[in-house]
Amino acid sequence: MSTQDFRRLWYADAFSQLGTRISAIAIPLLAATTLHASTWHVALLTTAETLPFLLLGLLVGAWADRMRRRPVLVAADLGRAAALGSVPAVAAFGPLTLGQLYAVAFATGVLTVFFDVSHRAYLPQVVGREHLVKANSRLEANRTVGYSVGPTAGGYLVQWLGAPLAVLLDAVSFLWSAGWIASIRTPESRPRPAAAPDLRREVVEGLRFVLGDPLVRATTLFAAAANLLIAMTSAVEVLFLLRTVGLPPGLIGLLMGGCSLGAVAGAIVAAPAGRRLGDRRALTASALGMGLSSLLVPLAGPGPRLALFAVGAGATAFCISVHAVVSMSLRQRVCPDHLLGRMTAIGGFLVAGTLPLGGLLAGALGSVVGLRATLWTAAAGLLAAALCLALSRALRPRLPQPAAVGRAGREGRCETSFASRTPS
Repeated sequence: MSTQDFRRLWYADAFSQLGTRISAIAIPLLAATTLHASTWHVALLTTAETLPFLLLGLLVGAWADRMRRRPVLVAADLGRAAALGSVPAVAAFGPLTLGQLYAVAFATGVLTVFFDVSHRAYLPQVVGREHLVKANSRLEANRTVGYSVGPTAGGYLVQWLGAPLAVLLDAVSFLWSAGWIASIRTPESRPRPAAAPDLRREVVEGLRFVLGDPLVRATTLFAAAANLLIAMTSAVEVLFLLRTVGLPPGLIGLLMGGCSLGAVAGAIVAAPAGRRLGDRRALTASALGMGLSSLLVPLAGPGPRLALFAVGAGATAFCISVHAVVSMSLRQRVCPDHLLGRMTAIGGFLVAGTLPLGGLLAGALGSVVGLRATLWTAAAGLLAAALCLALSRALRPRLPQPAAVGRAGREGRCETSFASRTPS
């Protein structure tokens, strides 16, 4: 493991995550307060940003396995900085429109697909497979600290400086990230080109790997369902706190930032939990925790009932963080190098591809049945998905066959299936 280069990757990720979370609250508040957007139009921002995962996810995975990943990361960061920087630039010289916000969200989403696929495929080359859980825990800690501090900072920045300047900070954070990633010195060999490149065949090869292993398939399908339902919650929770509960923007950011401390704690305990409980039990417990704790969120209201939102959202964030670290580390550990990009992209297609659907569903339900009922629907669905995962045969402990154990011991290696890599 190159400690110095991982530190550079970690520095790049840390400030970028913070800036991203500032924009996540600043842009919806900009649409809702300055442009007076409806529930449907605010929810469409989530759809515009996440739609590229659905449109491009499978293709980007195959492309990422054909090229070096570090240049892709730098280019994606610079592109996102330019797209987000257009918001304060236009605000300074002319009126902002919802059309521009949709265009910025979509462009940022396209570049994020390239970045996320390449980043997860690049990490094993920087740290080595034996350090993946530790490295993913630290990166997840960045994400969760961003979720904690970013909304608080974003809410108050919008209140004090205005939303366009808050978005400018996110643009600067991507420039910071590009600089640190460009400074990484770990050699990255150019992937060996296929004798006859065939995009369709390469995508099918990746699909066979992702869907062929029972545990990979089960956890990926759960993540897809969970992301759909979490996206529904995320698309309307700011409006719920603003219009139903009646909180000012600064307090909304403070509350959401405080709830995200649960995700920070989850990133810290994910690796010990996996070792103590075993990966299967950790995955099951964290999934059920998501579903149960999310039921508290729609019970929130003014006054003391606001604590229900804090406890429910905080506990949900904790469980999401634990589940993300354990499941992603397992996938990266077993996947061959030449399939890492496709595995990540297919997972992103199946998982993140549900995010725009979540935004659309939330917008439609919120307009028809109200914000609180939409949150109830999402919470009930998340609990149902968790129960399906818990009852799945893929998560039942399995003992390796004696012949396989003997062969692995003689050859000095581990079997490559999840059955032998996940303790019971």
